[in-house]
Amino acid sequence: MKLKSLAAAALIAATVVSLGACGSSNGASDDQAITFWHNATSGDGKQYWEDLAAAFEEENPGVTVNIEAIQNEDYEGKLTTAMQDLSSGPDVYMSLGGAKTQDMVNAGQAMDLTDKLSDTVTTQMASALSSSTYDGKVYDVPVTVQPGGIWYSKDLFEQAGITEVPTTFEELKEACLKLKEAGIAAIALGAKDAWPAAHWYYWLSLRECSSDAYAAGTENQDFSDACWVKAGEDLQELADLDVFNEGYLTTTAQQGASSSAGLLANHQAAMELMGTWEPGVVKDLTEDGEAMEDLGFFAFPSVDGGEGEDGALMGAATGFSVNPESGDIAVDFVNFMAEKEWQEKYATAFSTIPASEEAREAVTDENLLQIIEYLNDSSEMQLWMDAALGSNIGNALNTGVVNLLSGQGSAEDIVTAMEDAAAKG
Repeated sequence: MKLKSLAAAALIAATVVSLGACGSSNGASDDQAITFWHNATSGDGKQYWEDLAAAFEEENPGVTVNIEAIQNEDYEGKLTTAMQDLSSGPDVYMSLGGAKTQDMVNAGQAMDLTDKLSDTVTTQMASALSSSTYDGKVYDVPVTVQPGGIWYSKDLFEQAGITEVPTTFEELKEACLKLKEAGIAAIALGAKDAWPAAHWYYWLSLRECSSDAYAAGTENQDFSDACWVKAGEDLQELADLDVFNEGYLTTTAQQGASSSAGLLANHQAAMELMGTWEPGVVKDLTEDGEAMEDLGFFAFPSVDGGEGEDGALMGAATGFSVNPESGDIAVDFVNFMAEKEWQEKYATAFSTIPASEEAREAVTDENLLQIIEYLNDSSEMQLWMDAALGSNIGNALNTGVVNLLSGQGSAEDIVTAMEDAAAKG
């Protein structure tokens, strides 16, 4: 599989850890202390990073890793602000991915790691490194590959009399109506955070647009093909069926039991469109804190008449970058993340697919094993669209989708918003 372009949009539920002022007194240039920023602020994910940091400290006597776990929805803003002053920014940080990482590379806020990677990274993560490569140089070490798709409750599908997962958009709408008729909220949607709602548009665009039209949009900001409007019209059709959870416009994505992920976790909704991180997030939101036993996964359906490539995937690869002013110990830390032992533990802690191919043997979840098959069969995986387009256009896109769902805009308005944002540069 070729990872055409990926991002670090990994989204883990959490509680906020105070950052104080931007950066830390233990920031860049201190060879004995590493300030490390990530977004896993609760559960097994948070514990994983604490365990990894402790193991690194044990292997490197005298070195201290200062962890700052940041709520996902706050992460980008805090990072971009902190890195305006490299001397106080974190030494190691979760990359933003795509155009956002490209912007940080252009601003000199990420270290060129090309000649600093361990043999483990270059051999076991070769397929994922394309997601970390900008202008021919590697700027982060990937830890996971996270394509998206639709997660669902097998029990609720059975309760509604649905015996097969949908493979086309028409079948998906039919399944939604069956669930609705059974008194079940068909789709959990955390539209308050915008990006979960926009994911529906991303995927419908990928299915509606030919490869050339899609590339023209994401790479050259040319949205003139009719497929971009058609994707919005498809989403409007779905919304008109009234199959999202009640109050979805004010529902958060992954923060607590009342979030969209929480609704799926507690069988108050049947489906959620989300990335590979979903099992780990859902597990932390079930009443007993255990994995959701009836959780299933299926690929985003094809669209009748759509010109998108069959089986094309969209997702992200989470990676970690190093502050250009940080010492060698920070580079050692990101290489340490790539070791097989820690990649296997990462797969378990986050219930996800590790970037290291040899560590994928640790994956036992049947849904993730199914996704690995999709990965192996897919010729490429597109980056989440908002990350591919960069902050300005991506934010305009996400807002446009929410406006459509709230009755404040149209499919044409989504395209216009992207074009206007592109024109502003």
